[in-house]
Amino acid sequence: MTVAMGISLVVLMLVIVGLTLTATSPDMVLLGGLVVLVVTGAVSPADALGGFSNEGLATIAALFVVAEGVRQTGGISFIGLRVLGAPRTRARAQVRLMAPVAALSAFLNNTPVVAMMIPVVNDWARRRNLSLSQLLLPLSYASILGGLVTLVGTSTTLVVNGLLLATPGQRGLSMFELAWVGVPVAVVGLAYVPLASRWLLPRRTPARDRLDDPREYVVEMLVARGSPVVGRTIEGAGLRSLPGMYLMKIQRGAYTVVAAEPATRIQAGDRLTFVGVVESVVDLQKIPGLVPATEQLLRLRDPRSERCLIEAVVGSHGRLAGVTVRESAFRTRYSAVIIAVARDGARIHKKIGDIRLQAGDTLLLEGPPAFVTSARGSRDFLLVSPVEDSTPVVHERAFVARGLLLLMVGLVAVEATTMLVAASLAGLGMVITGCLRPAQAKRAIDWGVLLGIGAGLGIGAALESSGAAELLATHLVGMVGQHPVGALVAIYGVTTVLANLVTTKAAAVLVFPVALATAAGLGVDFMPFAITLVVAAAAAFATPVGYQTNLMVYGPGGYRSIDFLRLGGPLSVLVGMVTVAVVPTIWPF
Repeated sequence: MTVAMGISLVVLMLVIVGLTLTATSPDMVLLGGLVVLVVTGAVSPADALGGFSNEGLATIAALFVVAEGVRQTGGISFIGLRVLGAPRTRARAQVRLMAPVAALSAFLNNTPVVAMMIPVVNDWARRRNLSLSQLLLPLSYASILGGLVTLVGTSTTLVVNGLLLATPGQRGLSMFELAWVGVPVAVVGLAYVPLASRWLLPRRTPARDRLDDPREYVVEMLVARGSPVVGRTIEGAGLRSLPGMYLMKIQRGAYTVVAAEPATRIQAGDRLTFVGVVESVVDLQKIPGLVPATEQLLRLRDPRSERCLIEAVVGSHGRLAGVTVRESAFRTRYSAVIIAVARDGARIHKKIGDIRLQAGDTLLLEGPPAFVTSARGSRDFLLVSPVEDSTPVVHERAFVARGLLLLMVGLVAVEATTMLVAASLAGLGMVITGCLRPAQAKRAIDWGVLLGIGAGLGIGAALESSGAAELLATHLVGMVGQHPVGALVAIYGVTTVLANLVTTKAAAVLVFPVALATAAGLGVDFMPFAITLVVAAAAAFATPVGYQTNLMVYGPGGYRSIDFLRLGGPLSVLVGMVTVAVVPTIWPF
């Protein structure tokens, strides 16, 4: 064993311990391990930094921008909520989520599927009072399972297929050849997760009880003509499923409906009065065709896509205390509009313009982010803070965002270009067409995820260049003996372990020559080993760093590494059992 090999193995162990036993973010642990490898000379700087120039890494960055453009326009959130429905239990919610995601991932690369679905699931969880930690890991697992059904489902499969084509005497895989093993694996996995997650997946981020929020606003929303909610019932439009908010009345011309029934149908021009907390006001803004019922918004200079919601507390020595909203000339003075007023938990049922402001009132405003900076130096306000994720959705651009998304998928499906080029074009199109502002595009990229993936690829390069990975794989396979089925088990086990530690593509590339040599030594056909290698490399369920979709949901779900091992470890074993049972039947030795 060389010095570089020993250092690489020690660093690998330390990284695993750091990811498993500490609360340090994965990107920092991985970057720390990579720095140690570079400083000790176990890997060259060029190889260490090579992961950050990886095409897949750049593709993920572009996909973050595409996903944000779709989210900012409401391009798939409204459709997604209809598809996901209103399940009453955790298990049903997981089934409603995992089944369509697995189907999509069979024909689309699973990374963009997860990138697009994370904001949809986040909105869905908030509306249905579900815990994100019960949904995002199943989302990642469903995308991996669905990706095993076809040749184009995962980039790892394409890597192995390329290695097959480059090997003399071997053939490539057809589009649906993997379905013989991929479909049984997906069925078993989709059944296992809802059943096992009840005991193996804790609620790391329980849904917040927004009714505890003392700032309760009365908000009027106007139903615009052409809105998708027109003609739908209150319940069918999702207006009864906003936690911490309820529809108090409907004003329809001179007619007022108080405590409207869930079956009441909505008409264009209705003025809907809601009572609830600020987070649900943000949810209201995301429903197509509902706009705050104040003409003052139309007179603001900034477009709605460049505004946000802001909370401000009225000061006792300023110009606002003691005057009505109309008398305050608020829009002219501050370039912002008051949407609602909260006062010591009491409901204020007057029209906005008639409310007489008092010191200590909390105002819910819509205006440019610059208001926050300018108002903090004013005596008119005691406190000023922006509401998180409250930029109004640009619904009129939703069809553009959907078109760009479909164009990206279409270009890749017909093999007109690479995923990187298609995603980059779609991301650029989102900015050019106004679906997304440049500042929003920059903020959309999760740099922690990119750093983690790049550092993980660098560590994988160190293991490969030092010979440590090949040493591990060769010894583990050698322990099994000369029986073909036992060799399949060894190939699956070694590949899965490496995939969970050094990414799926690295594992596939490292084990491929070992598997090829094993089949040749046994005098059997290599195709059963190749298929097993494909499934094993993709079945990286047990760590957050093995598969990039796992890393994408790690932070938003509030997970710990032990959660992946607890739920994903048994899943990897189940997938292996199905694979070893099915593969020799379809692809005989």
